[in-house]
Amino acid sequence: MITSEQREKLRGWFAGRLPDDLFEELTEVTVDREEITVIGRIPAPQLAEGGSAAEREAAVESRVQEFRERTRETRIEVAREAEHRFRRKVSWGVECDGERAMFTHIAAPVMTRLRQPERQVLDTLIAGGVARSRSDALAWCVRLVQRHTDDWLAELRESLENVQRVRSQGPDAPDADTDTEEAPKDGD
Repeated sequence: MITSEQREKLRGWFAGRLPDDLFEELTEVTVDREEITVIGRIPAPQLAEGGSAAEREAAVESRVQEFRERTRETRIEVAREAEHRFRRKVSWGVECDGERAMFTHIAAPVMTRLRQPERQVLDTLIAGGVARSRSDALAWCVRLVQRHTDDWLAELRESLENVQRVRSQGPDAPDADTDTEEAPKDGD
């Protein structure tokens, strides 16, 4: 878990390091223990008035693909610097005309031990055709929880940031003022 200040510094680093003409706007920089995800807005394609949904979808898909190919070397260069500096992989994505497309992102394995009732939930999702494996079923459950608990998770993250802030102000903090004077001894 990183603090809001660390997240802001990370976003600032990318805002300063990315070429000005790469994105219309840097819309999102998110981070966890393994990965930094950078999302930027690119211009929507110009379509004739009254174009169909299929035409719009194809145009957006083509715009995203063109951007991906054209900016590959620049993104790789920035990612290498960021990976060296922040010790995390960098993933890229764009927003174009209200659609989001991810170019690269990692799927980090997560190991867990589940008791039989929990495994039965996963197995039911597999039997019902919702997931192909227990791993897929667990990922599905996480996405479901994420969708329905955004407010609760945001509040929990905020609380964790407050805990980290308070810990950083403790006596063992690197910037803590230390009293180097010795206390007077008897007879001094």
